[in-house]
Amino acid sequence: MAILLVGYTVRLLAELAVRAGYDVFALDYFGDADLRALCPGLSLRHDFDGQPYDPKVLVRIATTLSHPAVVYGASFENHPALVGRLAQGRRLLGNSPATLREVRNPFRLGDVLRSAGRAFPETLPADPGHRPDSERRWLLKPLRSGGGHAVRVWSGGAVPSGSILQEYRPGMVGSAVFVADGRRAVLLGVTEQLVGRRAFGARDFRYCGNLVPPRLASDELRALIDEARAVAAVLTEAFGLRGVNGVDFVWSAGRLWTIEVNPRPPASLEPLEMVYGYRAFDLHVRAFDGDLPEFDLGQAERRVSAAGKAVLYATKDVTVGDTGDWPGQGIRDVPHPGEFIPRDRPICTLRAVGPTPAACLNRLRRRARWIYSRLGCSSFGGRWKGPRA
Repeated sequence: MAILLVGYTVRLLAELAVRAGYDVFALDYFGDADLRALCPGLSLRHDFDGQPYDPKVLVRIATTLSHPAVVYGASFENHPALVGRLAQGRRLLGNSPATLREVRNPFRLGDVLRSAGRAFPETLPADPGHRPDSERRWLLKPLRSGGGHAVRVWSGGAVPSGSILQEYRPGMVGSAVFVADGRRAVLLGVTEQLVGRRAFGARDFRYCGNLVPPRLASDELRALIDEARAVAAVLTEAFGLRGVNGVDFVWSAGRLWTIEVNPRPPASLEPLEMVYGYRAFDLHVRAFDGDLPEFDLGQAERRVSAAGKAVLYATKDVTVGDTGDWPGQGIRDVPHPGEFIPRDRPICTLRAVGPTPAACLNRLRRRARWIYSRLGCSSFGGRWKGPRA
């Protein structure tokens, strides 16, 4: 069965699918060089005269294609009506538009979690009648959020339409990933998120990677796993979630504070699959037939001790040179030679394995310095002889 993959970037989905033995066609914005090597596809940037990213355009192109099934990636969780159009005449291997409207509503999400005794930070709408407590710290977030983009500390004043205020919770930012059949959920992993790291060109609250496992003591990690499993069960039962889903959270003082739900395969699948060795795309597809894996995260054996990924952002406008050797050195989402990348846009994704998550983070930092030195983009100090170090 040929499956259409649609999203802002679908290289990750394509790589997971091909590794699991699926026939896929990629439709996204970037059309990265390594994606083109994986499977056939189309991209707005390279096949449609540099068309800016617009999910409506992707859907319009998708209606001209004949693949019998579709999997959507980031940013379609914020566009349920477009997901409905994607599904016309195809099998939707993803959560339905009705589910997206429910689970992506932060006020509905908060009600469900609190009713189940789970933690959710106080969240206020863009309404002058809701006055935030000035003694607490608040984040201003777009309702259609993604990857921490445009999230900032609120400094007072009116809350713009289309935004919310959410109480800031200090702690470790993380993500949990689970697969569900609409009634039951199986936890596939928990990760520590990398957010706003200057070493990777990220600022503020912008997502820039994951570490597996999180850098926690063993007893605390077990407690986190138990909390994440419980949250996955609550969300699946309340919203009927299906397939592979992600939860962004803050782990603070022994409690998991859910921040938002990503009701589609999340970016953190990459290091999780590297560590645990399952075929995540296959788990996603099988879940829609009610087939869930026998997987116990607490008892799971690891293929490698730890893994990490980092999204590298341009610290200034750059034009890349020859990137032909990048895929062979473990670099993903590889730009085409001669491609122009504006400041603050992603350059590529770096991956690393190691004996500990801290070792993985150090390797990712060294690889970032190597990429930046090749691009003349930024210098973070230190020398490195190559990306295999």
